[in-house]
Formats: sequence, C-alpha cells, structure tokens
Amino acid sequence: MKAFYADHYVLPLPAGHRFPMEKYRKLRDLVSQLDGVQLENAPTITDTQILYAHDPSYLIKVLQGTLSPQEQQEIGFPWSMQMVERSRRSAGATLAAAKSALTEGVAANLAGGTHHAYRNKGSGFCVFNDSAIAARAIQKEINSQLKIAIIDLDVHQGNGTASILENDPTVFTLSIHGENNFPFTKEVSDLDIGLPDETRDEAYLAALHKGLEILDARFKPNLIIYLAGADPHEGDRLGKLSINKDGMRQRDEYVFQYGLDRQILIAFSMAGGYGKEIESTVDIHFQTIQTALHYQQQFS
Repeated sequence: MKAFYADHYVLPLPAGHRFPMEKYRKLRDLVSQLDGVQLENAPTITDTQILYAHDPSYLIKVLQGTLSPQEQQEIGFPWSMQMVERSRRSAGATLAAAKSALTEGVAANLAGGTHHAYRNKGSGFCVFNDSAIAARAIQKEINSQLKIAIIDLDVHQGNGTASILENDPTVFTLSIHGENNFPFTKEVSDLDIGLPDETRDEAYLAALHKGLEILDARFKPNLIIYLAGADPHEGDRLGKLSINKDGMRQRDEYVFQYGLDRQILIAFSMAGGYGKEIESTVDIHFQTIQTALHYQQQFS
C-alpha cells in the first residue's frame, strides 16, 4: 500500500500555536516500520489542478502572498512560502493516493483532509481543498465516468467540500460530524449527520451504518475519498465527542469493509486530530493505517 507524505514542509508557526504540526513526522516514523507500506514523497499539485476547485483570484493571492490579515486569520496560519508548498503537496498527496487506489485498491495520504477550504477562501487550517481537487482531477485527467463519494468522518463538517461540490451530481458528499462544533454555520452536503456532544461509540457507529446505507441506496461510487479524522476520539481537545480507541478502529473497519464488499477503491487522508496528548492522535492515525493495510491486502 502506498502512503504519501509531506511532513518535511514545516510551517513557521508562532510558539504555542495549536496546530499539531509535529504529528505528521511522528506518524511517518511509525508507518515506516510497517511491512507492506511503501512511503513516497508527495508530488506537488499544479495550478491547473488547483483551479478545478478554486477561483483564480484566490490562487493568485495565495501564491503571491497578498492574502489580507483577515484572510490569513481565517485560515489560521500566517502566510509563508512553506505554507504554500505544504498545501500544494498535501493536495498532491490526496490526488496521488487516488491514482494509486485505482490500481492497488487502497492508498493513503498521511496528511490531507483540508475540507474547510472554499472555492474562494481558506479556513480552519485549510488552504486548498484536497478532496475536491483530487475528485475533479481524477475525473478530468483519468476517467470522466468515475463516480466519487467523499466520506468525511472528521469531527468538523466538511463545509468547504460541500460548498465546492454542491451542484456536482458525479460526487457525493457525506459528512458525519459534531453538530455543535466548528464550523458554526454549516453548509449542505449530499448527506449530513450531525451528532450531539458526548456521543459515544454505539450511537456513532449506528450513525455511520445509517449513512453508508443511504449512500448505497442513493449513489454507486467507483472511488471513495475517505477523511479519517482522529478528532472524534474522546481524548481530542477540540472534538466534543466521546469515541474510544476501539470505536475509532470499528469506524475505519466499517468504511473499508463497505469498500471491499463492493470493490470500491479507497483513497484516504488523516484529516484532523488535536489530542490533549499528541501521542494519542498519532496512535489513532496509525491504527487507521494498520486497518487500511489489512483491507488493502484483500482487494482483488
């Protein structure tokens, strides 16, 4: 199974910044010890590919460093060339994982899940929307007939993804998230399931089962882009849900088994994770990689 990384592009963040930049390097260190995983440096996404999902005027501001202080504040990062390059590589990794999944069944982006980025602005630590870019690029460059489902299980709604793809019948957006969490103004996905604070394993897994049943009834994807956020975990600072580690494993198994049963290819990204202890976030992400590897080996 191929896994693409971009953790060597580190943002110059101020001391005390809450974005857990170091989790990506820690995760790659663990993944490098797994048999059956081939680590690859993430390719960069091209301007043309970014424009499949974003406005030219926004791209120019990001590339030239002319984002306003308010725009930078909404993203949550001060502008830097490292921010630009890391964002390009993170989106490139999701596209590379999607291309790899077409031949290998399952592939990973060890970053990604930048689902708060809108067509014309960034938000919530997200500069470019990697899932929307990858979905559009795969369809435009590889196979125009591919139907793609974006299954977003980050604890925060995939508002940017829903907005960018709202009128696209070839991509189904499914988001299961904390109803009372960021973003506080929600967009409309093809299917949204908002959960109350302190939701535990049984109710969470029941919601996922229901969501996958609805997806199966309404849409027959050839490819899934799965955002495997670690932030529904009970140890997350920003999550507000109460899913334990075993529940997180079962969540991943539900998604990969759904794909395996139907021979739907899966590209997945780590998405969010803000554990009170960074090791707990890395541990959840690593568990996702191990689960994916098990299922990838079963794809025919």
